[in-house]
Amino acid sequence: MKEQYWKYSLILLIVGLGILLFQQAQPFMNGILGGFTLFLLVRNWTYRLKAKMKPAPAVWLVTITTTLFFLIPLSFLVWVLIDQLSGLHLDAKSLVAPAKQAAQIVKDRTGFDVFSENSVSFMVSHLSSFGQQVMSGVSDFFVNLCVAIMLLFFLLYEGKSLEEYISTILPFKEKDKKEVLDKIQVIVRSNAIGIPLLAAIQGIISLGGYWLCDAPNPVFSAMLTAFASIIPLVGTALVWVPISIYFLLTGNWVSALILLGYGGIVISQCDNLIRFMLQKKMANIHPLITIFGVVAGLPIFGFMGIIFGPLMVSLFLLFLDMFRKEYLLPNQEGSVSSTETGKE
Repeated sequence: MKEQYWKYSLILLIVGLGILLFQQAQPFMNGILGGFTLFLLVRNWTYRLKAKMKPAPAVWLVTITTTLFFLIPLSFLVWVLIDQLSGLHLDAKSLVAPAKQAAQIVKDRTGFDVFSENSVSFMVSHLSSFGQQVMSGVSDFFVNLCVAIMLLFFLLYEGKSLEEYISTILPFKEKDKKEVLDKIQVIVRSNAIGIPLLAAIQGIISLGGYWLCDAPNPVFSAMLTAFASIIPLVGTALVWVPISIYFLLTGNWVSALILLGYGGIVISQCDNLIRFMLQKKMANIHPLITIFGVVAGLPIFGFMGIIFGPLMVSLFLLFLDMFRKEYLLPNQEGSVSSTETGKE
């Protein structure tokens, strides 16, 4: 009884402290998961370097190289987006008259005044809160970037021992442990490489449509489209649909119809096709797993949910299949064999 008491008390302490630590780590979750992702991407290169040189210089070399060629360009890209967003200029004069006409139609048919004092104050308050959220997101991004670099260094330095420790506490047989660890590495690597690659391709494809329609600031619109391709279900439509509406409000019907057709036929269909090809090629993952994984992962992990959401769904299906093979199939085979023996 005493041993059972200590056993379950220890389990409660582990679970309780784990939940508390997870809650406190929420603001840095993107940095933690980002460091773990970078570790899985460069671990093999680091181990090869450690075999040829001392561990400390090898880890420093990989960390500095990753920072210079990946993290700093990513920070520069985010900074360019913010700078473009802050300096975004639309032709306000050409929008006023169509907007007033649309507001008058809404008022005549529904009785709701879009430009009433309450409506205007509501929109202004939300715009100001949106600006505060953007600035807060920028500061959080750079803090999490520092967390990712620091965590990457220590993971690379203690990688082997950490992997052995995790392997000892996994509640699986040896062959199942290897399958789980391999699954984690394959899915994280495929999403970490495939999702940015898909975003870049989508940005290039959309840029042609924006140039064709003479959209305002086509390069910036293409960059926003690339980021929007990460979002499941709606994806790139978050960018090209509002731009099409902008053309409609300004009376440019030709550009609006061209962009709607180009966005619906070319951009959206290429998104589905390229996503399917990349997922099947890199990790043999069904696209539905990716879609449901991103939807489930974003509220839990934040931005890094686009990588770890599909991993969570894939591991759930893997554990379910392991349970079926380990505990259900042997019983079924035993019952079949006993039935056949009785018949004989």
